[in-house]
Amino acid sequence: MRVMLAHSDHILQLARETLDIEATALLQLKARLDDRFVQAVNKVLQAQGRVVVTGMGKSGHIGRKIAATLASTGTPAMFVHPGEASHGDLGMIQTIDVVLAISNSGESDELVAILPVLKRQGVPLIAMTGGLTSSLARHADIVLDCAVDKEACPLNLAPTASTTAQLAMGDALAVALLDARGFKPEDFARSHPGGSLGRRLLTHVADVMRQGADVPQVGPDAEFTALMREMSSKGLGATSVTDADGQVLGVFTDGDLRRLIEKGADLRQLKARDVMHANPRTIRVDALAVEAAEMMEQCRITSILVLDAAGRLCGAINTNDLMRAKVI
Repeated sequence: MRVMLAHSDHILQLARETLDIEATALLQLKARLDDRFVQAVNKVLQAQGRVVVTGMGKSGHIGRKIAATLASTGTPAMFVHPGEASHGDLGMIQTIDVVLAISNSGESDELVAILPVLKRQGVPLIAMTGGLTSSLARHADIVLDCAVDKEACPLNLAPTASTTAQLAMGDALAVALLDARGFKPEDFARSHPGGSLGRRLLTHVADVMRQGADVPQVGPDAEFTALMREMSSKGLGATSVTDADGQVLGVFTDGDLRRLIEKGADLRQLKARDVMHANPRTIRVDALAVEAAEMMEQCRITSILVLDAAGRLCGAINTNDLMRAKVI
């Protein structure tokens, strides 16, 4: 078959028509929402087990995404393929679970085949379908109407608007359940430890700070040359000044050095107590790393000293440490 390049105007017209059709489908879906949606949310909240999502073909792909969204927002969920369910995977579904079955027509053979078994087991069934008189709808305890006037496909065949409606309905369920459970950003982070939000909400200063011999530290009577050696060798761009008890008296930074040079000070005669900046910014060791990042940004500094519960120096952290940890 010879393929001709499409004209750009025609391509854009089809794209816009697709988006218009799918946007219209979602607005119609919104207008049809009623108490059945509330019942579905409460049915899930009352369940002691998981939401078991199932569906064939494109509806199955949507179902996998819905299950993943539910699971990541506080509602335990899993996807079971209806074809595999007929060959043993039905054993994954328990009476304490809720099944969310997705099918635009409501007549997918593999899905319809397991419906009587689910009913005999007494598993609550929520249907997400456009076939309101279908086999799926008749077996369901609650039916969520996901019907669309037409698919965005020019042939009105490929699932497009219908799968968009299913996906949006699944998102609506997840958001309603998230809110009902009092799900918080910290909860989201615990299920997304590898994501940027997880790192921001789960990474503490103690996890990324420099400690021990890597923390630049001198006493108040240290000669200026000793202070500079300590600052240079540790590569933090600053050094702390502490008393014998580990209490922070001050800090000396690269910026302080530049200002001394500009003033023409005789550096050889100075001691750490003479050049340090008293009352420096510090942060507790149990604080979130993102708090350290926010403090650096607000105060326009690049490093912070870290204190333990007794207020003694126990570490240091700078922007490079935070970037390596992907906190910023």
